[in-house]
Amino acid sequence: MISVSKIGRRLITLGLLAALAVALLASVPGLRGVLREIGRINAIWLAIAIALELASDVSFVVLFRRFFDRLSGRDGRALAWTEQATGALLPGGGAGGLAIGGWLAHLAGAPTDWIVRRSGGVFFLTSAVNGATVIGAGLALMLGAAGPNDFARAALPALLVAAGIASVAALPLILRSRPNTPRWIRAISAGVSDAEQTTFRQPSWRLIAALGYLGFDIAVLWTCLHAAGDTMSVPALVLAYNLGYLANALPVPGGIGVLDAGLAGALVLYGASPVPAAAAVLVYHAIALWVPGLGGLLAYLRLRPRLVNDAAAPQLYTDGDARASGPKRLARPRVAAMDGYSRPVRLPAGD
Repeated sequence: MISVSKIGRRLITLGLLAALAVALLASVPGLRGVLREIGRINAIWLAIAIALELASDVSFVVLFRRFFDRLSGRDGRALAWTEQATGALLPGGGAGGLAIGGWLAHLAGAPTDWIVRRSGGVFFLTSAVNGATVIGAGLALMLGAAGPNDFARAALPALLVAAGIASVAALPLILRSRPNTPRWIRAISAGVSDAEQTTFRQPSWRLIAALGYLGFDIAVLWTCLHAAGDTMSVPALVLAYNLGYLANALPVPGGIGVLDAGLAGALVLYGASPVPAAAAVLVYHAIALWVPGLGGLLAYLRLRPRLVNDAAAPQLYTDGDARASGPKRLARPRVAAMDGYSRPVRLPAGD
């Protein structure tokens, strides 16, 4: 006899599958304009852009496996691809993707506290890399790199991001003297601490993937802009990319329309010509939507049966003690659906 909790788990995971499929299909009508622009782009440049996006997605998988190292290798990779698909296709962007990925890890038997801490670590490490690139690009423009070097477009973004990073990084230290802080703030602090510890106290080659995750994606936009007939300096492009992606915070599935407008406007603000910028963004967004979206949908099709199968679910998550003690002792999964899951607050050891 199938339990109520198992039926609920099947229905909810099926709902996620349907949402991903519908969101991917909903983007098809908008591809007409993209196809016109692709027809004007050299096939070699297009292939390079797709390969760079794939490299960015694989970098996230590598980084995700560093943080979610208690999940089995192939299931951890499938979960990382699913997170990217949900972040690309569903409202909420990268933060929404991490939240859904955390819920799926909970279905696999991972403890809620561990999920929140690890998800926060992924979010703050990738956010710190984004922030560092903004600061570096702003400094480069102020020191004479090609592109706008006025205060509003060069110095101000760098100063704001530097202040934000410093405030968040100091959060764990501040909370030590304030034991009555709300739980959600402590969850943020735990994520910051986890990112700092993983990066500085337990370094791994996988952390380099945080640079690849962002860098390869920016390279996709540069390739599309170059193929559309325009170009701009790397510092200017980095600032335009990061500022343009702020539009993705709006709750629109796939960022359709808002991300295009945000990125195109930011590119023009930092020196690109309007027509090539609009064409480049259309092609870039299609690649950034379909490569992780289709890859994540295929990965979730393989992962979902194991999440709803009582016999297979215990193999997804291994507790920390088991990893250190030789023969693996598998933790029993928590069968409850979403009731015990606390949503983490964006954007990730060996297999």
